[in-house]
Amino acid sequence: MTHLYDRRKFLQTITTAGAGAGLAAALPLRAFASFADPIRIGIIGCDTSHAVAFAKSFNSPTPVPGVEGFKVTAAFAEASPDIENNLKRLPGFVEELKKLGVEMTDSIDALVAKVDVVMVESNDGRPHLRQALPALKAGKKVFIDKPLSASLAEGMAIFDAARKYNAPVFSASSLRYMESAQAVAGGSVGKVFGADTFSPCHLEKTHPDIFWYGIHGVETLFTVMGPGCISVTRTQTETTDVIVGTWADGRIGTFRGNRTGKSEYGGTVYGEKGVATLGPFKGYVPLVVQIAEFFKTGKPPVQESETLEILAFMEAADESKRKKGAPVTLEAMYNRARKHRR
Repeated sequence: MTHLYDRRKFLQTITTAGAGAGLAAALPLRAFASFADPIRIGIIGCDTSHAVAFAKSFNSPTPVPGVEGFKVTAAFAEASPDIENNLKRLPGFVEELKKLGVEMTDSIDALVAKVDVVMVESNDGRPHLRQALPALKAGKKVFIDKPLSASLAEGMAIFDAARKYNAPVFSASSLRYMESAQAVAGGSVGKVFGADTFSPCHLEKTHPDIFWYGIHGVETLFTVMGPGCISVTRTQTETTDVIVGTWADGRIGTFRGNRTGKSEYGGTVYGEKGVATLGPFKGYVPLVVQIAEFFKTGKPPVQESETLEILAFMEAADESKRKKGAPVTLEAMYNRARKHRR
């Protein structure tokens, strides 16, 4: 039975024995920790610095605790033709990945066949459903970088596919795992009565406004407030967005998106035990650790409902802008998204 120590032969053995591909995909990857080969990660989309930064963490000869036993082995390079900056940066990122020992494949299907788990890293949320689908159909765990998608309807479709193919999905901004935000989420100020967060909020004509970059500050807001927002109002000028969310229990959370000045991330949380300051952002490693744990267990650290609520919040903000600052309910956004999926 020595062949069982080779991962590929092991997966083939349990599949042909009747266990089926679903069981192979569902097995915790920590079961392979003693194998000689690392768990192979594939990257789809290389038009963002995240692809390189994450690969450096996973492929480091001295990885941080929790990231051992993984390696980014293959990638499929793709950038949206209508986002000039992404096209411009793609070749440089591809070269950096090659220097890390990452093989470039000529298709998503070829990539999926070569790896155990997948990270969708395209900076553009619009192709994420298309890019993730082959991996989901193969029953592989998929991390999708922010934004999950460029619309609530497509975000719902991604999770529908994950359920259909029994392939777990996890999506988050790295700002969720700022040490200060996680401390609040863990109870450092007791019950949170409200919060104000801020981040850069540069706009991209191909995306709903907040989806492109404001999502960082919005996800920080949900990290400390939790889900339960029911309505949103938005005020916008050329340089600034202010989005006010009302939660079902009467709490209020705000996001300020800045398009001028130094790009910084942070905020203030008002809790029963005191007031906490959020920030500074110290890098991607805490998110990479969460991705690794997700790949081991198949358990997303952020619930589907919360990830979709963040998309609904951002769509409601755009709708409020169209309505000149009038309140918009998240339920209205869910109803609209359901109609678009039919």
